[in-house]
Amino acid sequence: MARSLESLVIRHTHRLPSPQGSAGEGATAARQFDAALASVGFKLSAELLERLSGLSASAVVHIAQRTLRTVSEMVGDHARHNTYFIDFPANVPGTEEFWTRCVAMALGDDKSRENVLTQLAHRELDLLSLPTYGRYQHTYEEMLAVQDELIASAGDRVTVLHLGRDLDDELTDLYLALAGSTTPLGEERLRDLRTLAERCALGPQPESIPVRENRAVINEARLAVGGDLLLDTVVDVLRLACALSGGDVTLQEPTRFRALSRPVRRALLAGLDAVVAANPAKLADVHAHREPFKRLGERLHPHEYPRWPHAADVFAVARGEKEARSFDSRVEKLLDEFDVLGAVHLLKSAPGKLYRALDLLLRIAADQDERDAVVAAAVGVAPEVAGRVVLSVREHFQNREPEADAPRVFVNRRGRGWVTPDNRPPVPSADRDRLIAALDAEIRRRLPTPGRLLLDPDVLDVALPLSGKATAAGLGVLPRGSVSAVDGEQLRFFVYWKETENRTDYDLSALLLHTDYSTDAWLSYTALRTVGGEHSGDVVAAPDGASEFINLSLDRVRSTFIVPQVNIFAGENFEEVEESFFGFMLRDGEQKGRPFEPRTVRMKSELRGVGRVALPLVFRREDDGRWRAKWLHLYLKGISSANRVEENQVSVSTVVRAVVERRYLTVWYLVDLMSDATTTVDLWDGESVPDEPVTYIGLERPEGLHPDSRVITLENLRDLIPG
Repeated sequence: MARSLESLVIRHTHRLPSPQGSAGEGATAARQFDAALASVGFKLSAELLERLSGLSASAVVHIAQRTLRTVSEMVGDHARHNTYFIDFPANVPGTEEFWTRCVAMALGDDKSRENVLTQLAHRELDLLSLPTYGRYQHTYEEMLAVQDELIASAGDRVTVLHLGRDLDDELTDLYLALAGSTTPLGEERLRDLRTLAERCALGPQPESIPVRENRAVINEARLAVGGDLLLDTVVDVLRLACALSGGDVTLQEPTRFRALSRPVRRALLAGLDAVVAANPAKLADVHAHREPFKRLGERLHPHEYPRWPHAADVFAVARGEKEARSFDSRVEKLLDEFDVLGAVHLLKSAPGKLYRALDLLLRIAADQDERDAVVAAAVGVAPEVAGRVVLSVREHFQNREPEADAPRVFVNRRGRGWVTPDNRPPVPSADRDRLIAALDAEIRRRLPTPGRLLLDPDVLDVALPLSGKATAAGLGVLPRGSVSAVDGEQLRFFVYWKETENRTDYDLSALLLHTDYSTDAWLSYTALRTVGGEHSGDVVAAPDGASEFINLSLDRVRSTFIVPQVNIFAGENFEEVEESFFGFMLRDGEQKGRPFEPRTVRMKSELRGVGRVALPLVFRREDDGRWRAKWLHLYLKGISSANRVEENQVSVSTVVRAVVERRYLTVWYLVDLMSDATTTVDLWDGESVPDEPVTYIGLERPEGLHPDSRVITLENLRDLIPG
């Protein structure tokens, strides 16, 4: 268990908890450990190397083994990445040439000849019936033997592992950071919070737990150890019941409630009773989740516990036996009657709902007096609105310019994206500008005074993580809407998947688009080569894991956009397979190397969304000829089987345009608000750091920062979002 907890700390913080072991002469083993890390793109900080050098060699070796296992998984090097074409990217045949070769070999095989001849006689051909199609024709070791060694480059990725504190201290700090997050966590981080809560539920707690899903998994842990539950709405109890049943605490997917023990039933009913007794108006919250509450009532048997009558009222409302007029229905009635002033007056008692309705209120207001009332109400309640909501509304209105004609993009909490035309009437420019100025002032008021601010320039175009659901788990992954430079001559995508029990065929493809988002070309199993690019070959099953690659020479690509995608052709979806991930590598033109070289990996993200087509990011050639990436983290519905890049090119180009042309709030926005007469702002040159404490914001933590510095990197970027 301690090993897995140490791995959790390394993944989240890039710190190795203070190594423990007998003292000795471990300098040689520590240097060997550092060299082994370099092969997967990591290195030890000077402080950590010194600490390890003071341990015995055997202790260093033990630490190195488990740490290397963790970082290899972080970058995807734990898998054996084979390619169908053994010397990829060299000698990739044309598609028709390759298919003809497969047919010829099938006709020369006594077992397959008759079947192939029958198909050809009917002018059809099933590629899967060809013995050599879609199945590796060589071993992983044979593939490695024909590949050149990688030539080291200064551009290779180097991720520093820093010296951490004792494991218990690191775990407590990580628990407090995740539990107190001001933005929702992604699925992996929520699972990690559950693991940490089991250990930390009765220890130090954050000042507040604003995210309801976090509260649910913490309540689950507190219930298990007899701690008090953190409840202030009836929906908190519903989320807790979902957690206890292994269900979805976000309430986006239905949960099949398990039979609950009598002590657990008593705890849930007592919690419901206390919430409603303190504020009967909270019964109105039941309406939004009537069906789950009805199913939960069947498990809790509230009629057996007459001493908690308010809990019974919850289920009576769910069944329609008791009336509890909902707040939303009252607001909806006023809006239907175009009673803007009445709606504003009511919504001031629910500031978050008021903010989410601002666009509509400004559009339906009858005159300037009503619009002034809307803006005044927004300004008045601003201090009571969660920071991420204020920022979300600010981002929304900066995309409501009258001349904007980009389609609207919607993304649910599971990453499913869809696009619709924007047919809304415009918001009057003067009111929009007043509101934006007020929101900026509110965010500026909440931001801390950073003192001396040290910035990595590469972080300035990173989108603010207003939800953890906008970022996939992985290494080097940026939030949706972020823009990052692409520095390298060779761009290579990869996908790896391993099926659970059914034959599963994922297809890595790339759609190449013109400036107007129309299709130029594509790379896929049906188009193995195009100008500047090669596909590694189709693999149609992955019982032991399978990989596909696309290689692109960026100076030869003529298109404006490159859109990598993973299509599910057959079998298990992204949440059913045992494992699946996507990433990309960057290399200089003469580096050579294996198809997968971990130290050239710039990003590796888990594929765990709802949909049959995954769109991780898009690459765009700028006017100066340089390439930049914009991060998507989207899943399209697709069709039930046989998804192909040719079939979805219109829907993909539409959603890509919507995200590319949307303006996201970035780190630069907050830095600009924090910069005043009391703040010194320096750009980090990649080498030297000040001797004094600073607030550092960057992609990764530099070595040598003063120990009292506040450090914000990708791992804790959510800490920038004010509460």
